[in-house]
Amino acid sequence: MADTAADGAPEKEGASLRTVVAASSAGTTFEWYDFFVFGSLTGVISKTFFTGLPETAGLAAALALFGAGFLFRPLGALVFGRIGDRAGRKGAFLATVLLMGGATVAIGLLPSYTQAGLIGPALLILMRIIQGFALGGEYGGAAIYVAEHAPSNGRGWATSWIQTSAAFGLFGALIVILLTRLAVGNEAFDAWGWRIPFLFSGVLLAISIWMRLKLTESPEFARLKAEGNETKAPFREAFGHWPNLKLVLISLVGIMFAQGAVWYTAFFYVQTFIERFLKVPPETLNTLMLSAVAASAPLYVLFGWLSDRVGRKAVMLFGMTLMLVAYFPGFHMLSQTLNPALAEAEAKTPVVVIADPASCTLQFDPVGKASFVSACDIAKSTLANAGVSYRNEAAAPGSPTLVRIGAQTIPSTGAEGLSPDVAKAVKASVESRLKTGLAQAGYPAKADPARMNLWGAFGVLLVFTIAATALYGPIAASLVELFPTRVRYTAMSLPYHIGTGWVGGFVPFTAFAIVTATGNLYAGLWYPFAFTAISVLVCLALVPETKGKPLNT
Repeated sequence: MADTAADGAPEKEGASLRTVVAASSAGTTFEWYDFFVFGSLTGVISKTFFTGLPETAGLAAALALFGAGFLFRPLGALVFGRIGDRAGRKGAFLATVLLMGGATVAIGLLPSYTQAGLIGPALLILMRIIQGFALGGEYGGAAIYVAEHAPSNGRGWATSWIQTSAAFGLFGALIVILLTRLAVGNEAFDAWGWRIPFLFSGVLLAISIWMRLKLTESPEFARLKAEGNETKAPFREAFGHWPNLKLVLISLVGIMFAQGAVWYTAFFYVQTFIERFLKVPPETLNTLMLSAVAASAPLYVLFGWLSDRVGRKAVMLFGMTLMLVAYFPGFHMLSQTLNPALAEAEAKTPVVVIADPASCTLQFDPVGKASFVSACDIAKSTLANAGVSYRNEAAAPGSPTLVRIGAQTIPSTGAEGLSPDVAKAVKASVESRLKTGLAQAGYPAKADPARMNLWGAFGVLLVFTIAATALYGPIAASLVELFPTRVRYTAMSLPYHIGTGWVGGFVPFTAFAIVTATGNLYAGLWYPFAFTAISVLVCLALVPETKGKPLNT
């Protein structure tokens, strides 16, 4: 590969493009690893740090905490974007990797709820905030750094390696988790082995720091600084001038809404759905996800390269549209391939909850304060935990809550005003009756490995993967090309991290909330579907084609 600078000019000094791409991608890979280890271990995290909460509330709190890391990413984007546009790209994303790695190692050392009470969850929240803050400055810096070194006719290909870092980071997280689980066993892993993937991040941190220290400043920023043209007020220039602000809004709504919804549904919410609702063993889930993530790595590069040939917009629109079409049939197909007995039971013997609507509350509580002790709440909570879809039917005010499973009608009992021990016994009695009724109706307690069609499930995941990589592969080049050099770091980082952080990061959180509220396992998909549909329309109408655009204009 020739040593070329931005827009094809020969690079006289500094690292080669190969070195730039390798160092930037490797450092970003390690940061994604840090972030994704947590996302892949939400079930264990909920048991370790939210022991005092009921099962559903504990998982909800863990999913909310996963989303909280994303909540602070736009703040990190603003802080490190300002640093990157005023002082340089290299220093900004060197600082981010230090923060990310340190916070991840610290999570592996935190005391559990059992050991330290609320101190454990409080420290965990702080570490997640630091992680999200750091990642907010990482992606923009790495993407810009590579793009400003790459030739104009190969910018999509070069920056697509930054996109593969998400795949390699997720793959690394899943493989380390799988190997650790196999080495120590499931019981030991849940007790203490989950800490090993977090602590392993210390090794990756040392490597990424060493690699990034070898880099010099990007040629575009160096030229800008030599001319004395670097911005003095990146926030005002990026968001206070309408031409730049318009590009920020278009990139957010027309590109990043879909990217957040599509990518995090394809690689994260699908894990919650398969493990939580379809009751697939973690080992099988990890194998499927590892296969899908491995397939995604070359696809990012393929679609990035393709965007250099046919344009960024066409490739991204293909990804958005494919996922829009695949959301609902794809998840239904996962049910039929991974837990056909559940799909058959739902079709043959639907479940109906008959209750006074006034006695039912939302079956979701991220802060763990709701007790869910009414007869309706207990019934719905039990069904949600069992991964069973149900239909709500309004009863007359004051009527008792009944659960109809085919020809069976099972009464539910409330626990209002009872002592904790008595309330727990009442809940256990209702759960026992409902689970017995579900079993008699053919609802499986867990997926049967003998009936799983793993190749069929992988085919569905592959469709999701193609959609996600077609959208994500060209995004770095497209966003870099949209914005002027003076405010590029600040202007592109904010919409990127609002889209991935606030739309994408909250896909598992929000979709799970919708499912538990409605009783429909597939209702949560309306959240990513809506954001994707909005982006398709806005992208078609407003997103400009940027392929080959000079970066110094």
